[in-house]
Amino acid sequence: MQSNGEPHPHPTLLSDFILGSQDGLVNVLGILLGLVAASVEPGSHVTGLIIIIAGLSALGAEALAMGAVAYTSTYSRLQLYGSEREREIREMREVPELEREEVRVILRGWGFEGAELEEMLRRIEEKPKAWLDLMMAFELNLSYVPPEAPRRSALLVGSATILGSIVPLIPFFFQQLSLVNAAIIATILSAFLLFGIGYYEARVTSGSIWRSGLRITVIGLVSGFAGLVIGHFAGML
Repeated sequence: MQSNGEPHPHPTLLSDFILGSQDGLVNVLGILLGLVAASVEPGSHVTGLIIIIAGLSALGAEALAMGAVAYTSTYSRLQLYGSEREREIREMREVPELEREEVRVILRGWGFEGAELEEMLRRIEEKPKAWLDLMMAFELNLSYVPPEAPRRSALLVGSATILGSIVPLIPFFFQQLSLVNAAIIATILSAFLLFGIGYYEARVTSGSIWRSGLRITVIGLVSGFAGLVIGHFAGML
């Protein structure tokens, strides 16, 4: 529990949100800045409509791709956890003494020795589920993956990717803005969102708000500006 009485968000949900929103924002921002940089070169045929179409296309493709990757990776963790759990259950039944020795190794690492260690081992053996959970977490270093996790992860990552992708696109829908001014505003909006992502991360993890916010902002903008550099040189070809 957090000090204010609110439960901690699940760490996987936090990482899924940051992954999707930051990835969507950085990729679309990089594409937009690259196209704007190319548009200012003599003879360029890049227009505001082309930039919007490119941004929306990137948004759709990125959201689907990120959601699919989140689903398959989480599903793989679910399958791995299930197969390893079945193996541990089988070994607890077929080679219990070997499993007991593995528990002893874990307990010794926690500072238990002698009669105290054997007493703890006896108590753990009396609770098969506790024994199994102990082996999964501290021998195999695997966390429980609920059956709904792949779908939940795909939905969260995909939605966060859409959210992140939309932000840099917003200024380009205002036709009264020049492409350069729209790109400047898109960069500013992206910086605010990136800092907000870092702020959220710091609030959840009790880290430094400024350090986390600035770290994610700098990483995101530097990655996005890579598109600006590529677009500038590509436009000169």
